[in-house]
Amino acid sequence: MTSNIITFSSNVENEPNFKQIFMSDVVVTRKRNLFRGRKWNTLDIITFVWILSVHLLALFAPFTFTWGAFWAAFWCYALCGMLGLTLSYHRNLAHRSLKLPKWLEYTFAYFGVQAAQRDPIFWVSIHRSHHQYVESEKDPHSPTYGFWFSHIGWLFDSGFIVEKYNERKNVEDLKSQAFYRFIKRTYLYHILAFALVVYALGGFSYLVWVVGVRITVSYHLTFLVNSACHIWGNQVWNTGDLSKNNLWVALFTFGEGWHNNHHAFEYSARFGLKWWEIDLCWWFIQFLEAIGLATNVKFPSPAHKLKRSFASTNKFK
Repeated sequence: MTSNIITFSSNVENEPNFKQIFMSDVVVTRKRNLFRGRKWNTLDIITFVWILSVHLLALFAPFTFTWGAFWAAFWCYALCGMLGLTLSYHRNLAHRSLKLPKWLEYTFAYFGVQAAQRDPIFWVSIHRSHHQYVESEKDPHSPTYGFWFSHIGWLFDSGFIVEKYNERKNVEDLKSQAFYRFIKRTYLYHILAFALVVYALGGFSYLVWVVGVRITVSYHLTFLVNSACHIWGNQVWNTGDLSKNNLWVALFTFGEGWHNNHHAFEYSARFGLKWWEIDLCWWFIQFLEAIGLATNVKFPSPAHKLKRSFASTNKFK
């Protein structure tokens, strides 16, 4: 734990321009203007308008509440959040922690598309870059640029992504598949088509809850993994970065909040490594494995756990 604090903050403790993030050991050592003082391109504007529109739509929630709309939003969040983002985008596609039949892989990936967090090729590329360059200047969403940049600001700054790694060649496995290339080309149409279907079947109340509330909640819970889980929580493993295990984030993100576990063993399909670390996605993966739909399921060996432990690291210092 101490070594991480020294690595990221010891050289800036006396600098008046750097601020420590509230109730944490994380110091903002880099500066990136979130809104003013930088160039906004067309993609930045479209992203900002979309996210603002979803949030504004969610404001109608108290006036349009019905139990039908609520449960529709809940189950869409479960399908798109757990099966789409967590299982498909993150554990299956980004880290190849398990193998699924292609028909099931593509089905879960399409649920991820409807989480409205970009297409699989973009999402996986950004996430792999995060692990490769974690907490460095090339990390796409490190809290060393500040909480709000890591939480949501980086989404409106595509120039930052281009600036740090112009040619992203870390997703050739997805680019080689026609399905993912098609989704990348037509991504926006899938989101808009789903919204139209929701409105046609359920009216404005369902649009508010299934699109507005569900996506807004999903955004911020997912973004907390990038921001809060690199700021607040506990470090169990010596990862050399700021990743933390955060129980509260884990409870609402199907196990994603066990982020220090994940950074220690990024290939692992299991994020909650202790019996009490609730990881709903891992439980579902176990179910898929039991019925023969998930194979090559990876998790850390006792030897690798020992190697990542702080006790082992200190022993050989």
